[in-house]
Amino acid sequence: MCTTAAPGSRNCRASEMGEQRVFKPSSAADLGDLVADTARKGAALQIRGGGSKAAIGAPAEVPILDMSAFAGVVDYDPTELVLTIGAATLLSEVQALVAAEGQMLAFDPFDHGPLLGRPEGRATLGGVIAAGVSGSRRVARGAARDHLLGFKAVSGRGEAFVAGGKVVKNVTGFDLSKLVVGSWGRLVALTELTLKVVPRGRAETTLVFDNLGGEAARAVMTRAMRAPAEVCATAHVPAPLNNGSAVTALRLEGFAPSVAARAKWLMELLSQYGAAHAISREESEVFWRSVRDVSPLANAPVLWRIGVPPHQGMAVGVKLDEAGARWLADWAGGLVWAAFEGDPATVRGLAAAAGGHAFLLRAPAAMRAAVPAFHPESPGIQAISERVRRAFDPDRVFESKRFADGTHADRI
Repeated sequence: MCTTAAPGSRNCRASEMGEQRVFKPSSAADLGDLVADTARKGAALQIRGGGSKAAIGAPAEVPILDMSAFAGVVDYDPTELVLTIGAATLLSEVQALVAAEGQMLAFDPFDHGPLLGRPEGRATLGGVIAAGVSGSRRVARGAARDHLLGFKAVSGRGEAFVAGGKVVKNVTGFDLSKLVVGSWGRLVALTELTLKVVPRGRAETTLVFDNLGGEAARAVMTRAMRAPAEVCATAHVPAPLNNGSAVTALRLEGFAPSVAARAKWLMELLSQYGAAHAISREESEVFWRSVRDVSPLANAPVLWRIGVPPHQGMAVGVKLDEAGARWLADWAGGLVWAAFEGDPATVRGLAAAAGGHAFLLRAPAAMRAAVPAFHPESPGIQAISERVRRAFDPDRVFESKRFADGTHADRI
């Protein structure tokens, strides 16, 4: 590895790994200089934090913008439930930090690394926000975009700017925080993030219904989410992924007496679908970690993330069965993970017919080069997306060619 000074940047180090260069700015000023210099040259950069999601999208030989210097806690006030942190801080470190205070990230993010053949523990908070990663609690607690209060970043012009603030309610103008979530590093290079955190429930249980058919599972999840029982997650794991026994699960959190009372009430409300049984907190945490991390499909060569209206999820699952796919449903049916090596048009067609979209999360390099990761959008939506990207990045510095169709993954 050789080390040279990056043109136009005072302290930005550039290294060559094979034929792909890696730039590592050490400050926001250096980052701005590097981006501005890259724009003047008509070149591009591929933003990377921990690299846990580098295998998503088409392979690209664009130089890497290593953001790892922008890490560390800036400010954390547990009493105010607000955390400000460097964008390259590891997700695992953030989760440990807030857990020590009896708190958590309500949108339940997770590390994609193991799903993509990469080491566990390299996911960064900036990567989570840029990819719009939300776990099983998202159906009740909100998505990543609902918990990002503000950020600092550098645009494609090389200009550093601040958006949002450090309070839940602010009047700073355009809500750019919503815009950068799910932008996949195509708008700005994030350097600092401010998020809401929430108290972790003191007790937890999960109600489990065994071997429900698709329609019954849909009805259970729908009725549970509509009931005044504060269900924080619902999922369905078909029999082929659970040792021959399908599972429909409802997660409850809070104070122990409340959890027990709500669990009893829900079992009575849903008794027409069969007798549910409650599992312990330890069992519940293991189950939901498996669903959130998509562990039952961890070894699938091709993995799709399908977002549809929740009432359509089980119907999509039935059609996936007919196509020979393996799948599971989270978010009360609104998120379907599918292992399917057949024609991509099959999955995309099922998603579109249900009013949703299909994102190609994992596939061999040849397939990723030929099949766009994002679901195709209408010409009108594509035009809007292009205008937004050019407003932040007029010279296409952040267009790394990984995502050719210019749409966002987190739209539900």
